Amino acid sequence: MTARIYLPARNAMQSGQAKDKWILEFEPESPRQTEPLMGWTSSSDMRSQVRLRFDSKEEAVEYAQRAGLVYRVEEPKVATRKVVSYPDNFRTGRLTPWSH
Repeated sequence: MTARIYLPARNAMQSGQAKDKWILEFEPESPRQTEPLMGWTSSSDMRSQVRLRFDSKEEAVEYAQRAGLVYRVEEPKVATRKVVSYPDNFRTGRLTPWSH
């Protein structure tokens, strides 16, 4: 069973640069089954319910090595910020005309 170590992405309500804890979760061994009467999904894989949180990536990797787990580390993507200035809307040398 493969474990996945990653840093979760921020949700839409977060604007800061602070990151939360690293998460170790297991990839599913078997596909989910749909119960025909109610349409609920279930799985016989108990490890799919386990999510471990760590303060750092190194702690998560150390735990996976100690437990003898096969793991994969997914590095977070670097957020690029585009600096936009309000006065640039009224600049005379604009490439596209300002329409209003």
